[in-house]
Amino acid sequence: MIKFGTGGWRAVIGDEFTRANIRRVAAALARRMKREGVAQTGLCIGYDRRFLSRESAIWFSEVMAAEEVTLYFVNLAAPTPQIMFTVKNMDLPYGAAVTASHNPAIYNGIKLFTRGGRDATEDVTDAIGAEANALAEEEIRSVPFVEALSSGKVKFIDPRDAYLDSIMEKIDMEAIRARRPRIVLDPMYGVSLTGLMTILFTARCDVDVINDRHDAFFGGHLPAPNPETLRDLQTSVSDHHADMGLATDGDADRLGIIDEKGRYVTANEVLVLLYYYLLKYKGWKGAAVRNIATTHMLDRVAEAFGETCYEVPVGFKHISGGMEEHDALIGGESSGGLTVRGHISGKDGLYAASLLVEMVSVTKKPLSRLLREVADEFGALYMAEYDWALTEQSRAAIHQTVMVDHRLPDFGEVIEKVSYLDGCKVYFKEGWIIVRFSGTEPRVRVFAEMPSRARANALVEKMAAFVGLPFEA
Repeated sequence: MIKFGTGGWRAVIGDEFTRANIRRVAAALARRMKREGVAQTGLCIGYDRRFLSRESAIWFSEVMAAEEVTLYFVNLAAPTPQIMFTVKNMDLPYGAAVTASHNPAIYNGIKLFTRGGRDATEDVTDAIGAEANALAEEEIRSVPFVEALSSGKVKFIDPRDAYLDSIMEKIDMEAIRARRPRIVLDPMYGVSLTGLMTILFTARCDVDVINDRHDAFFGGHLPAPNPETLRDLQTSVSDHHADMGLATDGDADRLGIIDEKGRYVTANEVLVLLYYYLLKYKGWKGAAVRNIATTHMLDRVAEAFGETCYEVPVGFKHISGGMEEHDALIGGESSGGLTVRGHISGKDGLYAASLLVEMVSVTKKPLSRLLREVADEFGALYMAEYDWALTEQSRAAIHQTVMVDHRLPDFGEVIEKVSYLDGCKVYFKEGWIIVRFSGTEPRVRVFAEMPSRARANALVEKMAAFVGLPFEA
């Protein structure tokens, strides 16, 4: 079955991610576009470096062509945010990217976007998924890709320059040129290399690169920027005496950072740093939007500057919606995705990376000093983040206990409120804990945030023991 989650449809290659299912998704979207009268306006499609990504984009396009839907095909592996930008820039009603983002190499998938370059909302993806699942193979038409190109139903486009120019127009390139920081770039075998190298070289940065070749298995690692996967980058930053290390996930919508001391900077810290920089150093105004599993330090920064931080469910489409509703300045999540007002509505690792390089150049302060500056002004909060693989049985048991029976352990903290907006989040006077199921993999995640690491870990340990999950701090 085709099931869209928080970040599109993702499935194991050869299991549910198959040519037949890709064709079903394409046919369902094509029929929706014809009903809406936007088939001739068309959509664009791009793909990342994963196994079968280009082939999948071609299979998708062949169905679109048979359904008389105009399709703009980005003919080089491209960052997902570039596809979102193109939907917005060309004023297209829909777009698609073949990617499984940061998931393991055995996965692939399709992300769908709607007008303005936004992640498709749940009502859109649920409807497309239902229609796709109802289609029989014999109901789906297609034409050969070469024929679709020659007839003009599929058109090759290269929107890279427009996308990169839009980023550089928003960044203080002169400040970066004056500072000339040294950067180590780790695209994690993904699609950010050309784009980030173009931006950084244009700003006269000194750049060293690791993990840049095409490897559909991502060097045997998860293509997600986290402390375990960025050890090579930490070493390289120290060896090259760099000002920072920049890493992006498989499709370049998420960002990972190593500071000048070789320390991993968490996604929560990056989000807080950028919000603080935009408010204090650039003098911008506006609220923040974070998902339910992201640091409340963002709330402290917002309050100090007379702003508000809004909480939404997990899934960047909710952050995009919240930013639009509140005209927010920044929106982000603890998994490394963020965006800033005036750019695309979705997360963009290239833009976020460029803004961080601007930040250290404008302030003339290294990342570690800026982090201390924030801590000195707003105090400290520590996040404990754990996740476990699940069987269908263990998932059902946890869901019954927490989400249906609403049973909780004795945390040893005074509970202020409990929310079931997305998973189960328990709020305490000085922190919180959440347990929720992943929307992209068969896993459960438990995050907690408290004024000390020990207290955060203690909360996770109690929740894990309560629902029968093994725990080791």
